[in-house]
Amino acid sequence: MSVRSILAEMKSKADPEAVKGMARFGISSSNTLGLSIPTIRSIAKRVGKDHQVAQALWESGIHEARILAALVDEPSKVNETQMERWVSEFDSWDVCDGCCGNLFDRTPFAFAKALQWSRREEEFVKRAGYVLMAELAVHDKDAPDKAFLQFFPYLKRGSTDPRNFVKKAVNWAIRQIGKRNLKLNREAQKLAGSISDLDSPSARWVASDALRELRSEAVQKKLRRSS
Repeated sequence: MSVRSILAEMKSKADPEAVKGMARFGISSSNTLGLSIPTIRSIAKRVGKDHQVAQALWESGIHEARILAALVDEPSKVNETQMERWVSEFDSWDVCDGCCGNLFDRTPFAFAKALQWSRREEEFVKRAGYVLMAELAVHDKDAPDKAFLQFFPYLKRGSTDPRNFVKKAVNWAIRQIGKRNLKLNREAQKLAGSISDLDSPSARWVASDALRELRSEAVQKKLRRSS
């Protein structure tokens, strides 16, 4: 499929009412068509993997086209320059999460970028750092425990950020790391315990919500079964 035909199809499916609904969930309404994720994934399946098409889709500036770009890009062809360019243009949590969970976490730069971006102040760049930590915990089955333990000081630092999109990503990362195995579960609980002692409403929420899941019987049973 050509980029022109892809964009034409996406625009033909535009739903202004859906855009209004998306805005209520904190999704940017700027240059947004109102397409659902299943619709975008269906188009991605027909497009297949194509690095050049992904670049053109991103450059279109259309919200859903950028989500599609992350789905069709080829991780082996993504370099740090592209990652820095895209992350600097994130303006919505769903584009951020889609890029991190469908593309960036599959590159050899993922662990380094998670650390680098979590130290940045821009809201969606910072979120991207923590979302990468969460997605790596889910998708990189072969990474050693120490690869995730290195994230802990950054997670503790980020837990005091009052911005909703940041603190929720910190919480997500702690929970996903703590669900990898029993050792990381114990370490994640210790981390959450130290975060709960911080003089910060955001930190206390991050810690209590993470501990609720990490200590749950469902998670503990699953970890014992897989150990």
